[in-house]
Amino acid sequence: MTRGAGMVRKRLLVLDAAPGKLLGRELERLLGHGLEVTLNLRRVADPGAAREEWAGRVEFTDFDAFDGEALLAEALRDGIGYDAVKSRGGAPMRAGFLAAATGPGQDRPLRVIGRAGAGTDHVDLAAAARHGVAVTHTPGSNATAVAEFALAQLLALTRDLRAHDEAAHRGRWRSPAIPPAGLSELTLGVVGLGRTGLALADRAAALGMDVRGLARRTPAGGAPVPLAESLPDLLAGSDVVSLHVPLTESTRGMIGKAELALMRPGSVLLNTARGGIVDERALADALRDPGHPLAAAAVDTFEHEHAAFASPLFGLPGALLTPHVAGMTGSAMTTAALSCADHVAALLGGRPEGVPVAKAEGVGDSFG
Repeated sequence: MTRGAGMVRKRLLVLDAAPGKLLGRELERLLGHGLEVTLNLRRVADPGAAREEWAGRVEFTDFDAFDGEALLAEALRDGIGYDAVKSRGGAPMRAGFLAAATGPGQDRPLRVIGRAGAGTDHVDLAAAARHGVAVTHTPGSNATAVAEFALAQLLALTRDLRAHDEAAHRGRWRSPAIPPAGLSELTLGVVGLGRTGLALADRAAALGMDVRGLARRTPAGGAPVPLAESLPDLLAGSDVVSLHVPLTESTRGMIGKAELALMRPGSVLLNTARGGIVDERALADALRDPGHPLAAAAVDTFEHEHAAFASPLFGLPGALLTPHVAGMTGSAMTTAALSCADHVAALLGGRPEGVPVAKAEGVGDSFG
């Protein structure tokens, strides 16, 4: 343990560092806060270069943070522990891990989990609260990026861009059998009017779309779009439905077989929120059925991701699949990485004012 100015520096484990040149900015920010940093090299693009550049300033480790046993072993290594861990990709931290990482055998029981991103469903928030672990995140840091991505999904599917691209690459001059509807002819239903949902609603309305929303609570300042009375009402009245809610016990599986059957003929579903909100098997069955009202779906988030990536949607022509990249623009990732560093340092330093801390479902939760 490093000591300086009569104080023991707080130890931070960086599970998955920011990519590219942002890695340096993130580490400098953390070190500038006086933290003792251990960098996991497993998802660093050039670990050799990182070792050479940061040797003597940070410690290094190398393990798969999505392997629960490996994560726990690192957290308990040498009985020292870490005051805080930082995650970007959302490595799972469940009740067993939290109990062990905060146990009496640790010189440094875990106090803070930082997420460079909005979602915190990778952490058992109830268990974190029981063990005195604060979970901070960066809500809104990627709202613009995700809203733009949802618009890209919408246009790709409603204008059938993939089929035209594939045909052109094969030397075929493909014209649409039926001209597609323009944006001004379509109604967009936004499920969840948090920062991202509102950003999408604003951009879609500016492009001439008729936008409706569904929110657990009316947004501060009032809803900028008409609100549907219920989820079935929104699904039945929308040509495109975009999901922007957190994954909680109440939203898990909220779009299943019955909900998909309510959608308009020729409709499109977009999910840039979280895997698990949509029943992927029911979605795959709907896309395989030529008589189903759902025409296509764009999915950026899955029930099983990273090394465990698998989905019944694989290979379906009506499914546009991307690997959880909606929020990955340079500006969004920079904001998330640096804000997360600041939040973690503030909590470790006993300065919680203004720092966003996630609560278990039912304690200040909302769509968006």
